[in-house]
Amino acid sequence: MQIWIDSIVARTEWLQGLPIGFLYTIGILVACGLILIFASLFAGEVVWMERRISGRMQARIGPNRVGPQGLIQFLADGIKLLSKEDIIPKSADKPIFLLAPVVVFMGAFTAFCVVPWGYGLVPADMNVGLFLVLSITSIEVVGLIMAGWASNSKWAILGAMREVAQVISYELPLGVAALAIVLLAGTMNMTDIVVQQEGWIWNWYIFRGPFAFAAFFIFFTAALADLKRAPFDLPEAESELVAGFHTEYTGFRFALFFVAEYCAMILFSLVTAVLFLGGWSPGFPVDLNGPWGRWIGFGVMFAKLTFLLFVMIWIRWSLPRFRVDKVMYLCYKVLLPLSIVCVIGIALQVLFANAFLGGSAFGDWLMGRAP
Repeated sequence: MQIWIDSIVARTEWLQGLPIGFLYTIGILVACGLILIFASLFAGEVVWMERRISGRMQARIGPNRVGPQGLIQFLADGIKLLSKEDIIPKSADKPIFLLAPVVVFMGAFTAFCVVPWGYGLVPADMNVGLFLVLSITSIEVVGLIMAGWASNSKWAILGAMREVAQVISYELPLGVAALAIVLLAGTMNMTDIVVQQEGWIWNWYIFRGPFAFAAFFIFFTAALADLKRAPFDLPEAESELVAGFHTEYTGFRFALFFVAEYCAMILFSLVTAVLFLGGWSPGFPVDLNGPWGRWIGFGVMFAKLTFLLFVMIWIRWSLPRFRVDKVMYLCYKVLLPLSIVCVIGIALQVLFANAFLGGSAFGDWLMGRAP
């Protein structure tokens, strides 16, 4: 983003008199606006994709009337939700009730500002990008607690309590698995993490040893639980809690919860691709400095994003919902100990490569450095 702004300023005379900090701020706001539009529209298409895939898995067709093959069905659903009455329960805490869906959406969307969408396509390239993503996504939990408490409904508060227990628990293995990749990369800058995976497919971090391979599955499983996706959809269990924390919401505010959920799915799919699957690297050496380099990188990221979204949808419609005690058991007695083992194993791997194989190509590969 900074490179783009500097090149635009260099070619535009009247911009050169403006403060560079002001121009950077405007550039980041414009980039965030574009990401908001793209993420919202793509989230709608992910809803369509999920409904079509679930239909095929259940021997149905799915939505196929509005637009070609039902591609703009989400627009019809959005118009329907916007036209519905915004009902606020009489006994609800109105200010918190109204603010909760906005907080949830902000927590799901804000982290996009540091996630690279392709080669050179990152709104804010920060040295603590990964830390910022894991921190900001935790804000969503606050909004869900607000929604459950302010609704003054037993179903909503039970859903919020389950959400707190589940998400806060699974953030531990999620963060520890991400820490394993930070040890390999030696940085939390998400662009640098991808750069060190460029080249052939075996440079991707998922293939840099058994501990990194295991960390991928731990991270992805914990991400599913953090997203409240089946089989970890206990906070929204329809058979038990009606609709969980958003039971009392209608219309536009109800839609915000679903847009936030699918935006969070897109976000975690992008982060997974960046950390483990090479980001914009297609798996073979390619020059991305040319005129089409950014579009090639964006296409590769989009393909990996679509694949990971498909896996999330596939898992949801294949596995039954876990019991509450089984969800907690999986977190604290399986994933968390394994993630700690992965961090220790990768630390020893990097230490061994640095002490005995320093300077060799294989040593650099084991240490996770750029080829």
